[in-house]
Amino acid sequence: MQSPDLERVNGILKEKAEKFAIFARLLSEYNQKFNLTAITDGVEVEIKHFFDSLAGEGYIPAGARAAEVGSGAGFPSVPILIAREDVHFTLIESTGKKCNFLRIVKEELGLNADIVCGRAEELARTAQFREAFDVVVARAVAPLNTLAEYCLPLVRVGGEMIAYKAGEEEIAGAQRAIALLGGGNVRAATYELPRGMGARALIFAEKRKRTPQQYPRGHGKERSAPLA
Repeated sequence: MQSPDLERVNGILKEKAEKFAIFARLLSEYNQKFNLTAITDGVEVEIKHFFDSLAGEGYIPAGARAAEVGSGAGFPSVPILIAREDVHFTLIESTGKKCNFLRIVKEELGLNADIVCGRAEELARTAQFREAFDVVVARAVAPLNTLAEYCLPLVRVGGEMIAYKAGEEEIAGAQRAIALLGGGNVRAATYELPRGMGARALIFAEKRKRTPQQYPRGHGKERSAPLA
């Protein structure tokens, strides 16, 4: 699969520099209070958070209704929202203080987003959220087989899950889980972060058929007994 357009990423960072500066300030200001990120150096924040998040921006269709599972401090959703006013994001986060931070960021930056304080595995069993999104993204949340059980029930048939990972290694062990959940056509787009800050991969899974009603299982089973 074609790798991300990293020149485009650099262009977005320059074009939207003012908004990214505001976001960086908010991260720094609220990090200690809300326990948002262990990465605090300005250059590392720009590359490991902003640049990395934007690597997936070009794969999101125009006008998409997107969701993010385990938003945390808002990566990759907030950088993508800064770049793409046409995309609407639902940010799903279970920790109240991080939800509060995301609400502050939404207000300060005027983002096209909804903040939902809840668990993806519970929301995915409701009519409002189940199979409601064109794209569902997640970054640094869980192993791929667990992540698929969180994400794919939220994706409409014909939509896609995009997982931000350090590499492609988890794909083989997650193929069966993805298929059980209605997914397929699993593939990866790899890239290198600037300044030698590491290799990364975007893992894509297409939603080919509806997720069986028993998934997600809930009660922590996605993590304690992942599909294999």
